[in-house]
Amino acid sequence: MSLIEWVDFPPLGDDRGSLVALEAENTVPFVIKRVYYIFGTQQGVARGFHAHKNLQQVAVCVTGSCRMVLDDGKNREEVWLDSPIKGLIISDLVWREMHDFSEDCVLLVLASEHYDENDYIRDYEDFKHIKRW
Repeated sequence: MSLIEWVDFPPLGDDRGSLVALEAENTVPFVIKRVYYIFGTQQGVARGFHAHKNLQQVAVCVTGSCRMVLDDGKNREEVWLDSPIKGLIISDLVWREMHDFSEDCVLLVLASEHYDENDYIRDYEDFKHIKRW
């Protein structure tokens, strides 16, 4: 089973431009409790390097691109995020890393839960132990 699961955001618009609507439990497969975005990431800087115990996310590059690495403790897959109409679904207990941010990258993340530091798993060995692979 692949760790890579996409959700498409149908663009709306006309000759004036485009618009994407993100709606909880419609275009986004959960109730959205938190929204944040990452921007201005310096060249050569990687981010993430954690998993969540109980959190679903959808990540979408609103502009620019970055490479996302997902890991379930057994399988490791990577994919480029480079479209404002395609979101990557990230389930709980999936290790995530973000690499190769373009200079103009704005990575929007929609989350199913509010921020909770206790939900983070920040050590890869602890993550593998929890997954018991």
